[in-house]
Amino acid sequence: MAFTVKNNIRWVGKQDWELREFHGSEYSTHRGSSYNSYLVKEEKIALIDTVWAPYAEEFVANLAKEVDLGSIDYIIANHGEIDHSGALPALMARIPDTPIYCTANGAKSLRGHYHQDWNFKIVKTGDSLDLGNGKQLVFVEMPMLHWPDSMATYMTGDAVLFSNDAFGQHYASAQMFNDLCDPVELHEECIKYYANILTPFSSLVTQKIHEVLALNLPIDMIATSHGIIWRDKPTQIVEQYLKWADNYQENQITLVYDTMWNGTRMMAEAIAEGIRKADKDVVIKLFNLSNSDKNDVLTHVFKSRAILVGSPTVNNVMLPHVAALLEEMTGLRFKNKAAAAFGTHGWSGGAVDRITKRLGDAGFRVLGPGITAEWRPTDNALADGVRFGEAFIEQLGSTGQDKADTAACSCSGKMRCQTCSWIYDPEQGDAAQGVAAGTTWQDVPETFLCPVCFMGKGDFVPA
Repeated sequence: MAFTVKNNIRWVGKQDWELREFHGSEYSTHRGSSYNSYLVKEEKIALIDTVWAPYAEEFVANLAKEVDLGSIDYIIANHGEIDHSGALPALMARIPDTPIYCTANGAKSLRGHYHQDWNFKIVKTGDSLDLGNGKQLVFVEMPMLHWPDSMATYMTGDAVLFSNDAFGQHYASAQMFNDLCDPVELHEECIKYYANILTPFSSLVTQKIHEVLALNLPIDMIATSHGIIWRDKPTQIVEQYLKWADNYQENQITLVYDTMWNGTRMMAEAIAEGIRKADKDVVIKLFNLSNSDKNDVLTHVFKSRAILVGSPTVNNVMLPHVAALLEEMTGLRFKNKAAAAFGTHGWSGGAVDRITKRLGDAGFRVLGPGITAEWRPTDNALADGVRFGEAFIEQLGSTGQDKADTAACSCSGKMRCQTCSWIYDPEQGDAAQGVAAGTTWQDVPETFLCPVCFMGKGDFVPA
């Protein structure tokens, strides 16, 4: 289904209508996905990315119908992950000496995946490649959006930004341009993609977008690696990313829980009733984790200003679905959100205390010790749940700052990167980034990046 994107740019990727799970089984793709590869045919011919490995032979065969493979001058690898690079072994078997332009981390990633020492050409931000006809490809490193090797490629003349994973979505569509797609579906897939994949890197998203905007490059089109291409007001998705990256929340409270004999479900509904009594305008969502898609739930957590997490106690601990979601939330590092725990127990408790601790570890502002009820909740216990919901709204309205953020801002000691555990030592500073020895954490510039994994200051906590 190759088609013209703009002028001499052709889409030569693959629509995967049947895909329902991605990143192993970590991400649900209810509407499939696409692997977008672009063929640029100017005086020089460049191929930007390939497709996922299962479609490698199909990709190479279709590409050969578009162009003599031997005439491809350059291969651009914006990202080494297998859904982008999976067809490279099949393609390089045909054209083994063709240069592959990528970041230094990109070459490391590709060597790690395929154990081949292809003709890698290492590029950095600002490097360019002449295509002839007055057009160039300009490279922009985008580390940790969402891998260390990531980069974007900008094509002058046509003003097209090949944005890699940024601004994309897992969404198969025969209408490959944003102005032809259902806007509701498109928004749902965009925010789900951001919430589940890019949230931990929000500080870097903001920094990199401002860096690109400062170049004052015209952008007529954003050609993503997954999903649709933005040609109608393409910067609308850039503006949306800036909003999502800025501690995003809507007027929503989400309750997530698992239950055995419906006691915890009854508590969830009672708490929701109390929330509704106290705030008629707030959007309330309830999800039973045993029959809800976790990525959809995490999207609602991302949208919420507060969440409540519930589980019955089994063997003194919470149910596995709840524990797994808390682990996911810890990795996503949501900001600017409050939380509390609830649940039921029989002869012994433990789950609510554990949930409360895990919510704090995940960076939520925890509002109290939570609420628990014995066995199947009585009418009195459910009434307590209603009052708990009302009190939760009252507490939520009070001012308060994320304790982790407060500690991070005021700490004068060592700081640890939550992603890779690298330690910033004020006594040593970081000369490579112009941070002198003796610089306390609060005086480190906001542009500081972890030298190992490239995460920003917002990823650091006291060591």
